[in-house]
Amino acid sequence: MLKYAFRRILGMIPMLFLISVIVFTLAKLMPGDSLSGEIDPRNTNPQYIQEMREKLGYNDPVPQQYFRWVGNFVQGDFGKSTRFKIDVSEVIGERLPNTIMLGITSIIITYILAFIMGTYAGRKPYTLGDNFISGLNYLGLSIPAFVAGVFAIFLFSFKLGWFPSNGSVDIGVTEGTLEYWLSRLHHVFLPAVVLGFLNIASYTQFLRNDIIENSRKDFVRTARAKGTSEKKIYNVHILRNSIIPLITYLGFDIVAIISGAIITETIFTYPGLGQLFLQSVGTRDYPVLMTLTMLFSFLTLLGNLVADILYGVVDPRIRLD
Repeated sequence: MLKYAFRRILGMIPMLFLISVIVFTLAKLMPGDSLSGEIDPRNTNPQYIQEMREKLGYNDPVPQQYFRWVGNFVQGDFGKSTRFKIDVSEVIGERLPNTIMLGITSIIITYILAFIMGTYAGRKPYTLGDNFISGLNYLGLSIPAFVAGVFAIFLFSFKLGWFPSNGSVDIGVTEGTLEYWLSRLHHVFLPAVVLGFLNIASYTQFLRNDIIENSRKDFVRTARAKGTSEKKIYNVHILRNSIIPLITYLGFDIVAIISGAIITETIFTYPGLGQLFLQSVGTRDYPVLMTLTMLFSFLTLLGNLVADILYGVVDPRIRLD
């Protein structure tokens, strides 16, 4: 297992190198540069613009700019945000805890709801409860995240007033207190549900179908023939085998949360990395934009690695050599 993980981590290095080339190339192909994102070229002295571009190295050969950027990036120097006028690491560090909290909350809610509904529907198939859950699943699979987010804000924030529609914490709450954390959970719950909406539906349906399929297999019939109780059959034989593939999706959830957070955080005005990414595109804050793209790419590769390792851990029939 350790050898496999070590080989996969080494294999991530050339992939990250290729991704860095693509990210840098796309950034150079975009109109303007970081300097044009912080000043108005129409109302600025052209000579001053030329001097600043020379000072910042924007007139250097492209390969030289790339290797300078990569060298600084590897050393932890991600550059300075042209919008916030501070280091990129500080900008991301301020938003990262919010995105982590949103992601963890979304995963917890997703797996709890999917496990409860999937287990119930699988044990009582083709009943009224199963049909109701299946209807909710198909609804969740068909509604885009941005539509679900707008609808959730309209219903639960504006109409019912159960949850706030924006922000990550109430104003005036003292940081570190119980009231502070309760406020953060109150703000993050609705975006977390919307973020995991699609996964809840798909995982519930997947678990339900897998339980039904496993309940018809020969080893279950053999257990019933031996007089094993139905509770033990479901908990030990059926559920344990049905939940194995679901656990392996945890790694892929990291990828889904990254991509989904960009839309969800923007809709809920939740100050996380997803909202910061879109803001950086609009303001041409290329140092932040390139750093976030590399971070998202790394987390995607890491999520795939976690999924593969989990599959070998939870299923003893799989050996990772």
